[in-house]
Amino acid sequence: MTRISILATLVLAGVLTVAVAAQQPPPQPSADNLTVEKVKDNLFVIRGGGGNTAVFVTASGVTLVDTKNPGWGQPLLDKVKTVTDKPVTRVINTHTHYDHVSGNVAMPATVEIIAHDNTVKMMPNTSGVQGIGDTENVFKASGGRGLAKRGFNDMLTLGSGADQVRLHYFGPAHTGGDAWVEFVAHRVVHSGDVFPNKGLPIMDKMNGGTGVGYAATVRKAADMLKHAEWIINGHTPAQTTIADMREFADFVSDFVAHVQAAKKAGKTNLQAVAEWKNPEKYKGFAAPNATRANAYAQVIMDETR
Repeated sequence: MTRISILATLVLAGVLTVAVAAQQPPPQPSADNLTVEKVKDNLFVIRGGGGNTAVFVTASGVTLVDTKNPGWGQPLLDKVKTVTDKPVTRVINTHTHYDHVSGNVAMPATVEIIAHDNTVKMMPNTSGVQGIGDTENVFKASGGRGLAKRGFNDMLTLGSGADQVRLHYFGPAHTGGDAWVEFVAHRVVHSGDVFPNKGLPIMDKMNGGTGVGYAATVRKAADMLKHAEWIINGHTPAQTTIADMREFADFVSDFVAHVQAAKKAGKTNLQAVAEWKNPEKYKGFAAPNATRANAYAQVIMDETR
């Protein structure tokens, strides 16, 4: 076999591997498909099945931050049992999206569920995400079981001493009800999907989010939470830092400025996205999904006067 033939065979094999991988079904809801990482003493993160879930083991029970996709609530509870035999007593939802709230329906009726005031209002009827489309609302099928009943406005403090958790709201960004969850004694913060990963975030205008104001909200959070050592993000495989958050805000700002300049030049959202390339200074940032980026560029253009 010639060198060219070998190379062609290898390329074809690679293409087929990618194609097969793309056709693989998503992992089935099972505790075996969830992973646990210890962040600090009595604070863990469970990954898989949706957004990253924080598990905070306190003297009086377990607080969960976010509960994953539809069908993953019971596997999540099963996985929690691998780190503690204490019951789940509280759930905090960072925002209204299906991949962070749907496991609520599997929680015992005694569990207190808390979210920002705007999220409490949105959760019963959230049925789509900007740039993604229609999504499942498990609360309609459950007769409202698992909905957040307790809300907060700007800040709420829960517990005391080593068990203290502080909830913050710094303004709209990913949605209009994004809660930041601070584990005070550990100096760890769960950012939800305001800072989901290193890439272009979802700017969900249909659920109260913003494009133009996104970076300012992230910077406000970085300033107010600058003492945090670690951030548990919505969808990263490892924790990040406040420095990473500031870099992320700069990335969002640069994308917004690019889209605004395109609008000023009379271009469309599609043209703006086609002309965008991640600046080289943002090492490790994923290239944006074009379909989603088109939607968020339109949000930015609509907000820009």
